[in-house]
Amino acid sequence: VKSLFQLLVLLNISNSNIMSKFEGVLMGMGNPLLDISATVGQDVLDKYDVKLDSAILAEEKHMPVYDDLVKNYNPMFIAGGATQNSIRVAQWMMKQKGQAAFMGCVSDDENGKKLEECATADGVLVHYMKSTTNPTGSCACLIKDGERALIANLAAANDFEPSHLQTEKAKEIIEAAKFYYMAGFFLTASYESYIEVGKHAVENKKTLCLNLSAPFLIDFFTEQMTTAMKYANFLFGNESEAEALGKKLELGTDLKKLAVLVSAMPCLNGKRTVVFTQGSKSTIVACDGIVTEYMVVPLEADKLVDTNGAGDAFVGGFLSQLVQGKSIEQCVKAGHWGARFIIQTSGTQLPESCDCPDTF
Repeated sequence: VKSLFQLLVLLNISNSNIMSKFEGVLMGMGNPLLDISATVGQDVLDKYDVKLDSAILAEEKHMPVYDDLVKNYNPMFIAGGATQNSIRVAQWMMKQKGQAAFMGCVSDDENGKKLEECATADGVLVHYMKSTTNPTGSCACLIKDGERALIANLAAANDFEPSHLQTEKAKEIIEAAKFYYMAGFFLTASYESYIEVGKHAVENKKTLCLNLSAPFLIDFFTEQMTTAMKYANFLFGNESEAEALGKKLELGTDLKKLAVLVSAMPCLNGKRTVVFTQGSKSTIVACDGIVTEYMVVPLEADKLVDTNGAGDAFVGGFLSQLVQGKSIEQCVKAGHWGARFIIQTSGTQLPESCDCPDTF
């Protein structure tokens, strides 16, 4: 033992650094946010001018909502951020720690530490950039009748810089990973970083996955979204996001036809698979001109807690099988399992062990 210790000192390598070396397959990059989740009435939705099943960036009129929830609604504080949620679920469902890594920007504050502790506990290697100008970002999750409205205050998450990708740990993660996942939300924070990783994926024939994330991104960040799509081998979205895309690109809103058309759009890295979820309705998958529907097993109404994080969990489940080379059918079934699990809890809260099937 003594000689091993001396060797480690000689090589200037600590035990923790050896253990934290990333040798996994999946990397996520996005906006890490602390979810402030509370059940509210219609009056709160009206007060802040938001609708259920929506996700928006906070404007000035929304800023009081965070203190309002804390002071008046006894909220839960849950590790969040769309991409980070998906990566945590994927890591959890793979059942082998160290297979997934995540990068984003937080502050060196208590909320930032909570996010890092949570993701690390789930087995994810976290490599955050630390903002010195803004606090860790947060997301108000307004829950009513099992549905949710999300108001994100990016704060530090918006400070992510491409320079972070040049750190030694980031280079290690990017080189090791074979699959990359980013939610569309990240395009407003560091579009340049997405493009840099996208180019790496294309040059090295690796797989990049993108989520449409919210209709407003399609409507107001159209150029960034359509350019980002060119790098994506897998494109995810729910029905409202898909419809927004169909209208914006003037391709219609028949989701099955739309999925085929979008899958056939130019892809810089081979072919593209498009995956549209529809809540409790069937999931639509299109690739190579063929569209397939996968039925969702309905959840009993009395088991539903809230839908916050359902889409993220679907992607996480899907990715957990994709990185293992499983079939699209198995990926979708794993996605359904992940979403079904998450809607039975509040937000993306994961127990220590996952009891999902080894084979879907």
